[in-house]
Amino acid sequence: MYILDSSAFIHDFHTTEQTATIPLVREELEDESVYRYDAMEGSGMHVHIPNGDTTEKVRRAAKESGDLDVLSDTDVRLVAAAFELDAVLVTDDYAMQNVAERLTVTVEPIAREGIEEEREWTFQCQGCGREYDEQKDRCPICGAELARKNPGSS
Repeated sequence: MYILDSSAFIHDFHTTEQTATIPLVREELEDESVYRYDAMEGSGMHVHIPNGDTTEKVRRAAKESGDLDVLSDTDVRLVAAAFELDAVLVTDDYAMQNVAERLTVTVEPIAREGIEEEREWTFQCQGCGREYDEQKDRCPICGAELARKNPGSS
């Protein structure tokens, strides 16, 4: 089974496998993408609502990886749906792919190449330059904002 992100409808993803998505995806779509969603739902696509415990598990994994701040509620719930249904997540979103990998959810990218490795982001103060392993509202030393930083870059 495939769990479809909005990009699957935008890029007209086709498969002979069973498909599913969540109701929030339809709200992100416009124009012909909405018609694709409606047509697929009419022809048997499952619309799944993940349970709260699974959604919380995804949020915790996203917080650990440093991706939580860039994931929408829709993104979190899509990963949760793929986890619950033991399905392949179809998305081009790198942050979703990173969290999915952390939860051993298989991902199939559509229009872009998928991620090459799972990452745990670090956070760097925009004022004094100190680095932190976890997201904070502000630097505890100088009070400036923190920005997410690729742990492999200098």
